[in-house]
Amino acid sequence: MNRQRNRGRVTLATFAAVCAVAALPGQAHAADGPAAYTFDPAAEAVQGAESNADATELKPGSVYKSSIGQGQKLYYRLELDDRTDAYVSAVAVPKAGGKVAYGDGITISMRDLDDNQCSSEDADFESAEFPRPIAAYAHRTVEKDSTTCAGGGTYNVLIERESKATSSPEAWDLELRFENEPALKDEKSMPTVAPENWPSASPTPPAGRQKRSGGSGFYDATSLDTGEWADTIAPGQTRFYRVPVDWGQQLFATAALSNSGRSTEYLGNALALALDNPARGHVDDATLSYSGTPNSVALDPLPPVAYENRYDSAADVSAMRFAGWYYLSVTLSPEVAEHYGDGALGLTLKVKVVNDSKASPYQGEAGIFGVTEDDRDMAESGRSAPEAGESDTMKTVAAAGIGAGSVLVLGLGAWTLLARRRAVPAAVPPGAGGQPPFGGPPQAW
Repeated sequence: MNRQRNRGRVTLATFAAVCAVAALPGQAHAADGPAAYTFDPAAEAVQGAESNADATELKPGSVYKSSIGQGQKLYYRLELDDRTDAYVSAVAVPKAGGKVAYGDGITISMRDLDDNQCSSEDADFESAEFPRPIAAYAHRTVEKDSTTCAGGGTYNVLIERESKATSSPEAWDLELRFENEPALKDEKSMPTVAPENWPSASPTPPAGRQKRSGGSGFYDATSLDTGEWADTIAPGQTRFYRVPVDWGQQLFATAALSNSGRSTEYLGNALALALDNPARGHVDDATLSYSGTPNSVALDPLPPVAYENRYDSAADVSAMRFAGWYYLSVTLSPEVAEHYGDGALGLTLKVKVVNDSKASPYQGEAGIFGVTEDDRDMAESGRSAPEAGESDTMKTVAAAGIGAGSVLVLGLGAWTLLARRRAVPAAVPPGAGGQPPFGGPPQAW
């Protein structure tokens, strides 16, 4: 009886571990309607302050969840040294079903204590006037021969929300992330002028079509590599994908909607396609019109990833400044439901990454600003970050199960050997009646 109980404990422990893995956050692949934005579960809740003196400090390598009301201006605080380039991004997530107007959005800026602006970026809805997650970043880059934002100490991050009077007044959620860029191997040899020319002709579209279902946030974005990827998207829904783009590589992306026999109503901005870089900085966007027939839209040709792109005055070129996961998001306008029904439409993404990888300019580990073999494996298999984490945990559980089984087998072997030794009869004195050894046989487990 005891033996069965202990074996059950090992089995239950392994079962519990497997259940714990199954309960880990994964991708939201609902094709039946809009899914809520998936925030990083590691995000720490913080409140922005209307006075910079009361601002909460953000830590590098961390992610936070906050919110911002209509017309608010909120401060957060950073502590920076005098040599590291720093990036803070904000993903604004309006409530589903609400209203936004042209020009609604956020502005994020980084400033020193004298209110000198290090950089700023806007994220707004432009002509695609429907709620969806939008991202922007601000950075402090230490530049030679510049005294602005060059010193170490306290810096402010200011996030401002702009909303028209006709827009929904509810607060928008914010997902904030603070990252430091790694140091260069040889700063003196790095170019300080952005490239002027690069190949802009779209390459031959990839052949073959495979299914990949997008995630519902940056956190659970589905990994893609070069290929043609089939999905579905419902009115009001946003799908997230990510593509590893290494140093020297160039990314091309196209999104296409399938036909619908329900209507021929023309919608000028039915679908919004956006690209954001590894630090969640906005790179480029495009919108697609729809009238019930197949249609597609492509991002503008972008330069190969290069450190020196940051010196270009064009925001889309400057944003292609480091390697890593580049994020594609696709949103279908809620207005589509009014003319074409609530059902999902076919969505096709064509992704092409060209050129061989070049060496990283950083010393040491690149973190999110690099591409690893594991990243390429995830892109090939289509795993998201949480799915890859689940896979690693399952391997740990399997190893633990094998270890527990080995211990159990060794224990059983030791008990059997002990039982045999105790079972060897000692010399029995005459008249002892052949009694077993004192204490009897060993008890069962």
